[in-house]
Amino acid sequence: MSLVPHPAGTGVHARAVDVAYGTDVVVRAASVSLHAGTVTALIGPNGSGKSTLLRTLARLHPPVAGSVAFADGADLRALSGKDVAKRITLLSQHRTAPGGVCVRELVEYGRHPHRSRWSGRDPGGPAAVARALELTGLSALADRPVQALSGGQAQRVWLAACLAQDTALLLLDEPTTYLDLRYQVEILDVVRDLADRHGVGVGVVLHDLDQAAAVADRVLLLEGGRVTAEGAPADVLTPENLTRAYGIRVEVVTDPADGRIHTRAVGRFNDARTASV
Repeated sequence: MSLVPHPAGTGVHARAVDVAYGTDVVVRAASVSLHAGTVTALIGPNGSGKSTLLRTLARLHPPVAGSVAFADGADLRALSGKDVAKRITLLSQHRTAPGGVCVRELVEYGRHPHRSRWSGRDPGGPAAVARALELTGLSALADRPVQALSGGQAQRVWLAACLAQDTALLLLDEPTTYLDLRYQVEILDVVRDLADRHGVGVGVVLHDLDQAAAVADRVLLLEGGRVTAEGAPADVLTPENLTRAYGIRVEVVTDPADGRIHTRAVGRFNDARTASV
């Protein structure tokens, strides 16, 4: 079972945006574009503005300067909330499920922009919910109370709700948090499938640099609210860029067998072990 493919040409573009909390500007002159069928990873140290920039693309945090528009020219500020929710959805870091709902009911919340205003009808809803449950491996848990789930399972339920929303653009803020190794890999596989098989444009905040290298077509490195490097993973994930951004020596190697990029932050403990060998 697969999602309905989205048309080519969908995307969203932020141009030279400044974003502030009160008078404190936390993102400065940042530009980012998400394109259909492409995974873009946002990386950088804590407090660098990654999540804020992602929320700006979802119109949850309006910029104080610059612009955000869809590829067809529609300005986010000119659209209704429902129209925006049909185009783009965000899985944020912190969500609290209402009490007394099961997995299927929570996933059905993702269908809110597609329901008729007066009758609440949503002809495509049941199929979309079933697809989302299957893609996230939750079909067998559909009737279980959400509050009875582990943190990792609950994270997958929220992802399923985003998939049920069936948008051409998907924003994920640290989606592998709380997941064990298996489900981290499976979620990233879903992300790649969404882009490759269904034409979804994905923007994802990741702290794991190896995951970013493995899943992303493009990487944006943020430092102090500014985008300081952008491009293919191999062009951004360099020792010079990462050492500067994170304030610790970072080594980068490319596996000759499969071309995968691997990073390693070198602290005193690592240096001591290397010296003793």
